[in-house]
Amino acid sequence: MAERGPYLLGLDAGNTVIRAVLFDVGGQQIAAHGIDGATHTPSAGMVERSVPELWENAKSAIARCIVMADIDPREIAAIGTAGHGNGLYLLDREGEALIGIQSLDTRAAALAEELDARAGAQMHAIALQRPWPSQTPVLLAWLKQHRPEIYARAGTLLFAKDVVTWHLTGKRGSELSDMSGAGLLRLPETAFDTGLLDLYGLEDAVSMLPQLYQPSSVVGTVTAQAAAATGLAEGTPVVAGYFDVVASALGSGAVGNGAASIVAGSWSINQVFSDAPVRDERVFMVATYAPGRFVNMENSATSAANLEWYVRTLVERGSHHDDPFGFVNKAVGDVVARHDDPLFHPYLYGGRLGAHQRGGFFGVGGWHDERHLLRAVFEGVMFEHRRHIDVLAEAGVTFSKAVLSGGGSRSPHWPQMFADGLGVQITVAEAQETGALGAAIAAAIGAGFHSDEAAAVCAMTRSACTFSPDLAMRAHYDRRYSVWTRLTEAVDPLWRELAAREPSRS
Repeated sequence: MAERGPYLLGLDAGNTVIRAVLFDVGGQQIAAHGIDGATHTPSAGMVERSVPELWENAKSAIARCIVMADIDPREIAAIGTAGHGNGLYLLDREGEALIGIQSLDTRAAALAEELDARAGAQMHAIALQRPWPSQTPVLLAWLKQHRPEIYARAGTLLFAKDVVTWHLTGKRGSELSDMSGAGLLRLPETAFDTGLLDLYGLEDAVSMLPQLYQPSSVVGTVTAQAAAATGLAEGTPVVAGYFDVVASALGSGAVGNGAASIVAGSWSINQVFSDAPVRDERVFMVATYAPGRFVNMENSATSAANLEWYVRTLVERGSHHDDPFGFVNKAVGDVVARHDDPLFHPYLYGGRLGAHQRGGFFGVGGWHDERHLLRAVFEGVMFEHRRHIDVLAEAGVTFSKAVLSGGGSRSPHWPQMFADGLGVQITVAEAQETGALGAAIAAAIGAGFHSDEAAAVCAMTRSACTFSPDLAMRAHYDRRYSVWTRLTEAVDPLWRELAAREPSRS
């Protein structure tokens, strides 16, 4: 049996995978188990999941993690959750799931443009965020227009992690970071705003908003039913948790004014902490996680999800490779970078500048092979992170070093590529499950082990390695980034034409 606790359990509900990770109070990982859920695409642009399956997978992940750790579950002092932000999870008034929409969904692209043209500036003045396709209130407004039968039955709006907390505790609640990250709070006051809902056309949705908590506040305790289903001890406290990008930043060691976090996961997350929110309409969003603590973000669904698509669609075809990502890493490492290598746009799920943006390779020659295509994917993802960071810099948010987390941080190539292409020092955290560790940090604060995020991060996180920029490669990437940026601008009208609806036929 493992050395006695106390322990902290972090649950991280991503767009597909949910992970249960057990830590000691010093942040050392004891055991972990993850389960991959199914994604459904009922129509073009729609990306959904089964909400009941999310809980089924969470139960299994928790139970397996406890067995693997070989601990007495009564030694788990508290549980924290993290989960992907935005998207839309609705329960009816009796607590039955109505729909689960993931944050890669673009069905509401036209509505987002319409809302932005009509009231985007007013929305930003209140919430420091303009409407965009996968934003929670935009999706709710889309349901109101196109699925009124679902909207009429809606009882509570939740986020991915809140669904898990609800099943564990029987309490329907959410917290500051997810709600502010979804553009549903007045900032910096961190309060719901009926005028903001009116701008979305959701004046009748006030009753759907759950109770609002601080991330480290205890929402409830594990019920007898949840204990029987998971192996947890009845009565274990469960705190509200964090929007996963905030959790990942904290779990990787970023905290405090000026700290920078880059997350290379399904989404390209580029965020800088501050004591006051940045007010600039070019910046994608501002989220808050504690009084006087803000995270200024430039994000889009344009990061490692592109590599995941490539591997799933092309590398894994016909089971050609026993170790698909090992094959990818060797292929990228075998290429010597040249000025005329292919370029890649990482817009398989649309881009920050519009859902109409598309992914694709450019400049492929007969002398290139799959190694060059894969390196182009790596580079294109880094370039889109760089474009986001340029936007932050234009808004006055700059940094000289950053912590890289997410699946991309585990690559033997991406951390150095980020350091070279961005021209900043990149640190990779010791913890691989930074989102789950961030959730455990919230649990540690809620259980009284630490006074606040700064103290918890200092005690529970450590760095593994640091990458410094190579000036020669920086010059190489500067030249190619210039071409990549001009190419992006040049093909944008063609992407718009591709995305335009075909004229109706009589």
